[in-house]
Amino acid sequence: MVLVDSHCHLDAAEFDADRDAVVARARAAGVTRQLVPAVDAASWPKLRDVCAATPGLFPAYGLHPTFLGGHRPSHLQELRQWIERERPLAVGECGLDYFVEGLDRDAQGAFFEGQLQLAREFDLPLIVHARRAVDAVIAAVRKVGGVRGVVHSFSGSREQAGQLWKLGFMIGLGGPVTYERARRLRKLAATMPIEHLLLETDAPDQPDAGHRGQRNEPARITTVLHAIAALRDDSPESIAAATTANAERLFSLPPAGFL
Repeated sequence: MVLVDSHCHLDAAEFDADRDAVVARARAAGVTRQLVPAVDAASWPKLRDVCAATPGLFPAYGLHPTFLGGHRPSHLQELRQWIERERPLAVGECGLDYFVEGLDRDAQGAFFEGQLQLAREFDLPLIVHARRAVDAVIAAVRKVGGVRGVVHSFSGSREQAGQLWKLGFMIGLGGPVTYERARRLRKLAATMPIEHLLLETDAPDQPDAGHRGQRNEPARITTVLHAIAALRDDSPESIAAATTANAERLFSLPPAGFL
């Protein structure tokens, strides 16, 4: 099976000691390509270097809402320059977080709208974070218009998912779908149109139920794959083929054999 991890943070310090081994385990598990989104401007140079050093790693540059305290208005102009120079496959991680207390919603919205506009201008997909803010994300996407992408680690309702699909967005599912208590999420995974689904790990975060409390890594995406296949009463091979094709289409990924 050929798999794509549509969201992992391989540039994180948690992988500094054994990043090559982590990538090797991912490749052994069939994960041929990985999207690695940024969180703040300070992380962009390291992210670029990590991805440049390893075939199959593709950076996305953006400003994550939970790192709001470190963002400056000038970072949006710097992001434009990074996109022009580096030609990433996506903009992100960006979005809105209404779960963490103390994050100014107006400031979050300004940075998110700025990144939506950049994605539209450069015709790039977005990698979106939406925690307790799916409706606000949908409203911002509609306001700017002409964009596409993925809402990663989706935790909203079926109705919200349907609105996102109509707007050109996919949803990313990872470790949380393996927890039996996540009934609404598991029902969505079981019944949603497969053409809107991406697989992800969000490594080193969000480990699956069999790995809880431990560092997550991209090779664990096979656990997510098998959980979704079981929920849909389908084969892992079928789910792998469909979600990989979705990722290739959304991110304009090069074929695995040409890396």
